[in-house]
Amino acid sequence: MSVLIVGGDHLGSIEGKLKEAGFEEIFHVSGRKKQTLKTIPESVNSILVLTDYVNHNLSREMKVKAKKRKVPIYFARRSWTSIYHALNKKE
Repeated sequence: MSVLIVGGDHLGSIEGKLKEAGFEEIFHVSGRKKQTLKTIPESVNSILVLTDYVNHNLSREMKVKAKKRKVPIYFARRSWTSIYHALNKKE
């Protein structure tokens, strides 16, 4: 599995915890510059948006791109507890 993380300048221990959770590839974009994320990499299986580090327009744009690619998208704050709950939320 692979995940694209949008938001946050540094991931810290989050990257290691995601690998422990089964994510083999982790792509990260800080989200500060909109032009840095024109397309979602083809190998991405899911998207995680760190809501406390991106603006509403980028969140909305990611939601549209995820829907178009039929990729699940998760929204969480930049804390492992919040990320864990978002990834394990039953829909």
